[in-house]
Amino acid sequence: MESSIEREERLFSAALEVTDPAERASFLDRMCADDPTLREAVEQSLAAQAEAEQFFTRTSQALVPSDHAIDDIGIALEEFEAEAAGTCIGPYKLLQRLGVGGCGEVYLAEQERPVRRRVALKIIKLGMDTKSVIARFQAEQQALALMDHPNIARVLDAGITDSGRPYFVMELVQGVKLTTYCDNNQLGIPQRLKLFVEVCHAIQHAHQKGIIHRDIKPSNILVTLHDGVPVPKVIDFGIAKAVEGRLTDQTIFTPCEHFIGTPAYMSPEQAEFGGLDVDTRSDIYSLGVLLYEVLTSKTPFDQKELIKLGLDEMRRTLKEREPLVPSKKVEGLGVEELTQAAKNRRTEPARLKSLLDRDLDWIVMKALEKDRRRRYETANGLAADVRRSLDNEPVVASPPSRLYRLQKLVRRNRVTFAAGTVVVVALVLCSVVSISLLVKEREAHRQVELAEQQKMGLKQEAQKLDQLRRIAEDRQNLLEAMSLFSHGKNVEADALLGKIVSPQATPDYAIMYRTLGDWHAAAGRWNEAAARLGVLFQINQKTSEDTSMDDLRYAPLLVELKKDAEYDRFCESIIARYAGTDNPFIAERVVKACLLKRPSAELMRAISRYVEVAEQSLERRNTETDLNMAAWRAYSLSLMHYRAGSYALAIDWGNRSRSYDLGMQSRVVSVQVITAMSHARLGQTNEAKAELAEPRFVIEDTFKQGVANLPRWEGFWFDWLFARIHLREAEAEIQQQRAPVVSSTRN
Repeated sequence: MESSIEREERLFSAALEVTDPAERASFLDRMCADDPTLREAVEQSLAAQAEAEQFFTRTSQALVPSDHAIDDIGIALEEFEAEAAGTCIGPYKLLQRLGVGGCGEVYLAEQERPVRRRVALKIIKLGMDTKSVIARFQAEQQALALMDHPNIARVLDAGITDSGRPYFVMELVQGVKLTTYCDNNQLGIPQRLKLFVEVCHAIQHAHQKGIIHRDIKPSNILVTLHDGVPVPKVIDFGIAKAVEGRLTDQTIFTPCEHFIGTPAYMSPEQAEFGGLDVDTRSDIYSLGVLLYEVLTSKTPFDQKELIKLGLDEMRRTLKEREPLVPSKKVEGLGVEELTQAAKNRRTEPARLKSLLDRDLDWIVMKALEKDRRRRYETANGLAADVRRSLDNEPVVASPPSRLYRLQKLVRRNRVTFAAGTVVVVALVLCSVVSISLLVKEREAHRQVELAEQQKMGLKQEAQKLDQLRRIAEDRQNLLEAMSLFSHGKNVEADALLGKIVSPQATPDYAIMYRTLGDWHAAAGRWNEAAARLGVLFQINQKTSEDTSMDDLRYAPLLVELKKDAEYDRFCESIIARYAGTDNPFIAERVVKACLLKRPSAELMRAISRYVEVAEQSLERRNTETDLNMAAWRAYSLSLMHYRAGSYALAIDWGNRSRSYDLGMQSRVVSVQVITAMSHARLGQTNEAKAELAEPRFVIEDTFKQGVANLPRWEGFWFDWLFARIHLREAEAEIQQQRAPVVSSTRN
């Protein structure tokens, strides 16, 4: 049975959620109608809380208290100073308070040892360190510690202050809540859905670890930027519930009349007394509310209106009342609200409703089913249906059948339907008997056709499900590989990457194949590097972005491994892909990548446009970056003239590249080798041998040391592989001792 102290704590926490003074007074009237003593105790606690909040926000200008006030605030001041800005808790120095909740405060802190970094430190508030609050606080700590996912804030440390108050340290997430980020950046519906899919994957990870969040809402999902890419982070597992095992040695007692969660985002079963029968599908419902708000800027049921209803009516609403579908919700907005909502989604007011109609309506309403058995089984299932909608594929969600709606209507009106059932059944039986013989033959024929159609439909559905299963397995392998790589387990990460059957054309796939391809190449494992970067090349073919740096990774591997046919197809592909470009960076890289081997006349004609762009860019150079790239373009033009048979021009462009004294050794030795080959072609064998001596020593010594050990400013691994390929060609050229060539001319 709930004790008076526990009941007081429960009502105090609930009242804190009601910020409007009039609404809070109305709430306490309903909850304490039969207990004035309880009402008085809760109001005293609220007043103390308000005084503490004001105390925290006072300016640094000291207020001189009167003599009788000193005795009243002395103890509070002493406790406050323990967590004031500049105070150290273990290795953490508090900088400023970021926020406050029902039982905990979050500070920006700086870790001073063993590493220096900024973190978020959460600590139980003064006066709130009761047994039940400490238990819930420790539960959040343990819940976060169990999880390791890029979209969930990580726990870094935990401990107890000198005064006995628990705290734990989390990754600092500097961002804004999900809905605010979407509106401020005016994200369209597809961009919003992609962020929502990442949130679903994070919640799925928590469920796999046996944790139910139980308070999914926009303020608990912050969006931060990583290299300019928005990344949602799920935070605040403060009311999380363990599905298996226990989260803390303390007992978490939830009074039978206490809500756990936020009413507007709460599932019907969570609203039941005690909320004991809650599983992962409760989070699916909350994700449905979140998706509803992301799409419409409104929740299915307004938070303030729910609180005004009172507890019993609130529960009844959540369990029985059906919300409007998102498209109908948008249609009912006022003119100003609708205009702003459409603007925030980069569309027109008249078009916004049609964007939500059908697929997205169905997906949201399936997640919001009152009967949890009809919701999505998993967060990944919800994410997969959203992804199908984005890809214009049929979604699993479908509107409730008429039979299902009739069943719900009957349950709400049992007495009326019981009386009418007798009459209806009698009429139906008469009708069935009278027409059964007539329809029997037609039904048999129809059943045969229907069975054949179902057979074909099931076969197609099975193929789609198998494809989706493979995509899901691939995605899981990718995420695990990313996690392993981040912990330095490169071999295990690479093994998982090898199991992926159908990599998708997304940035995260590209990053992992590029990273592990570079890792293999830096160690001289050319076959393994070619396998990973070959997949990256196929992924890049499906995007419209500039991936020419990846082309420079792949080209020398094909030549090094003597994959001549694949190299020829590679050259044709990148020439066609970048046709018409005016970007000098791309043009220079295409020339360099396609001339590693002696080209055909057709290939030389095909790259002439890129050569023209590279030459023109050298005439309008005006920045420090241009100087660096000019050196590389001069090298590429030297290589081009050598391939074209203009050996004197090749030497001139080589000297021009070497004149840019920028210290990129991989480029310098490549130019020296091309110059040596040009001398050999002109019959200047002694000059060729002299020019080749230094680059031969540098290149051989570099690969002996290992390109992974060189500083980046000396060149990437593939720059050195270019140089070694040129060196081999030059040595063969000089050994042939060809006769002098006199056809070369200067322009």
